[in-house]
Amino acid sequence: MTTAERVVERFEAGGHGAYVESYDPRDEHMTINMGPVHPATHGVLRLLLELDGETVIRCEPKIGYLHTGIEKECEDQNWRGAVTAVTRMDYLAQLFNEQVYCMAVESLLGIEVPPRGKYIRTLMVELNRIQSHLVWFGTQALDLGAMSGVFYGFRERELILDFFEMVTGLRMNNGYFLPGGAWEDLPDGYERPLSKILEIMPGRIDEYEALISENPIFLERTIGVGAISKEDCLRLGATGPIARAAGLDWDIRRDMPYEAYPEVTFDVPTAEAGDVYARYQVRMVEMRESVKIVQQLFEAMPPGDHKNMDPKLMPPSRAELNRSMEAVIHHFKLMTQGYSVPAGEVYAAVESPRGELGCYLVSDGGTSPYRCHVRDPSFVNLQSLPVMVQDGMVADLIASIASLDPVLGGVDR
Repeated sequence: MTTAERVVERFEAGGHGAYVESYDPRDEHMTINMGPVHPATHGVLRLLLELDGETVIRCEPKIGYLHTGIEKECEDQNWRGAVTAVTRMDYLAQLFNEQVYCMAVESLLGIEVPPRGKYIRTLMVELNRIQSHLVWFGTQALDLGAMSGVFYGFRERELILDFFEMVTGLRMNNGYFLPGGAWEDLPDGYERPLSKILEIMPGRIDEYEALISENPIFLERTIGVGAISKEDCLRLGATGPIARAAGLDWDIRRDMPYEAYPEVTFDVPTAEAGDVYARYQVRMVEMRESVKIVQQLFEAMPPGDHKNMDPKLMPPSRAELNRSMEAVIHHFKLMTQGYSVPAGEVYAAVESPRGELGCYLVSDGGTSPYRCHVRDPSFVNLQSLPVMVQDGMVADLIASIASLDPVLGGVDR
């Protein structure tokens, strides 16, 4: 038995996350599977790799192992009930899922969200951006051997999730936004925990950067690794930190402002190298800018309603339910059948932690979406992975995947 045959036999018998599919002794290329249960793929992702020794000749992502059918599930819900489905796609950016869906429904309905509702939604999604980036920071560091990064990042993430629980009742998959605004106003006493988050986050981001920004091992594993050009980002449709780290100065919050973003000032960080380290730098600055945005929204929070009070869309108040049978009937119809949305189609987009998150909705005039399709940035950005890793080392593939920050719940909708 030749050495190559022994290698193939050992991998096939081992049942590891990566195993040999084929081996061609003429060109010494080996085709192996990485995943779909490999810890470094950040989800149920399978990568078909063609290797020349330790060098990646070709990388082909294989998806579909986590298919949930969420888009199809929306067609079986009424317009409001579909929020509980879409929030579960990108589960680290759950409020962004809710926001973009609600914005699309509001466009079809032709309704406006009151100023306070816009401020609340923008404040909540920017906190959501920070907690999503904290998960990225911890997992990026962990994948490169810096285990302390997880403990640092998740420490502050807990504070944000505690705030989410205070406001919405849930830590994840909140179901807090609805077409027309937010389910509930910010609760009494929200100011103190929010002020605490805003007070400590800048110093904690300093700690994160002190931990790994100049760490020689981290620098060696990230600088010049997984690079992609601005032209390739445009060609492949990559957005978010990946594109901005390659010099593409585009952010929907600034360039196509929505919700309360016209009322705040912030910088959009960019870099030129397009490598893993540049993506690290961009996300770290983005967290600082999100803190600034939340601070501005907190200080300028307007009074008034937190949702559009159109009685055709919103259920009667609890006090009205206690004294009016008509209100009870109206509440029952809204909660079961829902309201009708004029026929038409619309596309709405927001800037999620991973890039452009879009929602395309079609209404046939009924009480449920006729079609719901989501442009998830994890799915689109994943197409850039083969370009990043070609002719690189297998070990660098791990760093590149982590810098993409994919969430497979959004990829396999």
